[in-house]
Amino acid sequence: MVGVDFGTLSGRAVVVRVSDGAELGSAVHEYTHRVIEQTLPDSGVKLGPDWALQSPQDWIDVLKIAVPAAIAAAGVEPEQVIGIGTDFTACTVLPTTAEGTPLCFETPELPHAWPKLWKHHAAQPHADRINELAARRGESWLPRYGGKISSEWEFAKGLQLLEEAPDVYARAERWIEAADWIIWQLTGVESRNICTVGYKGVFQDGSYPSEDFLAELNPGFAGFVGKLATGRVGEDVNGVTVAPLGGLAGRLTAQAAAWTGLPEGVSVAVGNVDAHVTNAAADAVRPGQMVAIMGTSTCHVMPSDQLAEVPGMCGVVKDGIVPGLWGYEAGQSAVGDIFAWYVDNFGTEGHDHLTALAEKQAVGQHGLVALDWFGGNRSVLVDHNLSGVIVGQTLATKPEDVYRALIESTAYGARMIVETFEKSGVPVEEFVVAGGLLKNPFLMQIYADVLRRPLSVIGSDQGPALGSAIHAAVAAGAYPGIEAAAAAMGKRTEAAYVPDEARADAYDRLYAEYRRLHEFFGDGRMLHTLRAIRNEAQA
Repeated sequence: MVGVDFGTLSGRAVVVRVSDGAELGSAVHEYTHRVIEQTLPDSGVKLGPDWALQSPQDWIDVLKIAVPAAIAAAGVEPEQVIGIGTDFTACTVLPTTAEGTPLCFETPELPHAWPKLWKHHAAQPHADRINELAARRGESWLPRYGGKISSEWEFAKGLQLLEEAPDVYARAERWIEAADWIIWQLTGVESRNICTVGYKGVFQDGSYPSEDFLAELNPGFAGFVGKLATGRVGEDVNGVTVAPLGGLAGRLTAQAAAWTGLPEGVSVAVGNVDAHVTNAAADAVRPGQMVAIMGTSTCHVMPSDQLAEVPGMCGVVKDGIVPGLWGYEAGQSAVGDIFAWYVDNFGTEGHDHLTALAEKQAVGQHGLVALDWFGGNRSVLVDHNLSGVIVGQTLATKPEDVYRALIESTAYGARMIVETFEKSGVPVEEFVVAGGLLKNPFLMQIYADVLRRPLSVIGSDQGPALGSAIHAAVAAGAYPGIEAAAAAMGKRTEAAYVPDEARADAYDRLYAEYRRLHEFFGDGRMLHTLRAIRNEAQA
């Protein structure tokens, strides 16, 4: 099987053995355009605050470059590959024609014609209006998203598109997640996976928010759902299916076969999200197994046999991770991005040096506590106009002090999420870590101490790509379902990090101060005002 993981800065492909999940070869392609945040390519058109775009050409290049390279590295013949699966960053959404052509290919000088990356947060005012109206009307879908939808999601970004670029909105015959767009390019068949449709498309119990609701937001928004997939899971409505995870999306087209070097007709799995697909790679597909995929941001995803309303969660979706179970999602908008920001701007010694100094400290020795909102707050406040806070600095504060406090702040944010789930009646039985931050044992131990629970770790450096290959194995018929495939091909080490009682007690005191800051700044009055002043000055 081939699994392809489309991330924030690069795409990676891995070739996996069907029988046991052994990773035989892999390759990475760094996106040429990376994240487009300041100006558009070629035209130089300036973008506003909190914009983040990507280029679809970078995604196609992953298929052309990384997939053939991974097959070559694995030493297998392309004819031995029986299926391909993909995953994508969620909330990366783009306007296209009815045939799937991205509008940025036609009008590259228009910012709104480009795909909006998950970290595009310029639609926060539109999300605020959606949330306010939904709460006032008592919309039944709102509690399924913890009481608020995010500015990262399809409807907020769609409303921004309508109101800031109505001509582009009118030309957009489709508004589609990149996770589904890439499957469209591979198979020639348009579909929508239940994961992104449910979590990011506000699709609950077989329907989207009503036309009446959308019209009250803006009369021109009434027909927005027509740009999405309609119907229930498995139904074909106007040629577009809401597809189950692990399902067969279609077969590789001649064009896609030429891109990838794979045979035409190979099975292509239904698209999925990088975080959610990782549960299978960690063999964590049973109720209560929360997987934290820790990289630039962190997504917390967990199957459960219970339906509950968890404040500030990113959503609960039936079949959203594993068919037959409720899938929960929460997250932190910035984690690794925070550490990278600090090192790039203030920590000239680098991550390894700062870590070596920080790990010599006793808990609390730096006298600091920070809020991990440098990319806004995804859970549990769902407000991307919040910003980071560091309290307790003095003239004696050193770079390693701040670095450690920032790491600790992200662990406190994770604990806040876990506690919110458990207080809402959704137990977290096992905390499993995946993602690039696993490479830092010091950080992992801080998380175990702050959370006061053992951390299990995934057994792969390519969790999303492995998870995509596992789903591809199901789509190709090699396994009867995701649970069986995950048991055979997934891997994790249980209790790889265990909490130290004394450090955990010390962190309890600091976590109490974090909660006080969380409550004080969480109303947004000060932080929103500062952001508004910044935006006015930049404009």
